[in-house]
Amino acid sequence: MAITSSAKKAHRASLKKREFNLARAKALKESVKGAKKASTPETLSKAFQAIDKAAKRGIIKKNTAARKKSRLVAQLRKVEVK
Repeated sequence: MAITSSAKKAHRASLKKREFNLARAKALKESVKGAKKASTPETLSKAFQAIDKAAKRGIIKKNTAARKKSRLVAQLRKVEVK
């Protein structure tokens, strides 16, 4: 457990950041699921927004974000061809 006041403050800050990051990760997961389920440009746009925000905040890495977006676009094109 934290002993000094600065360590206690850092612990409180890390808990707040954790809550925010968990919410961002949940939003990312839900939007990507929605985009996979219903491949439309609107859902794809929302998924891109969530992916970009997660990458910006450091929830996922930049290349992971690019890979997810690429795969979503590929899936959308596959659905459009059929």
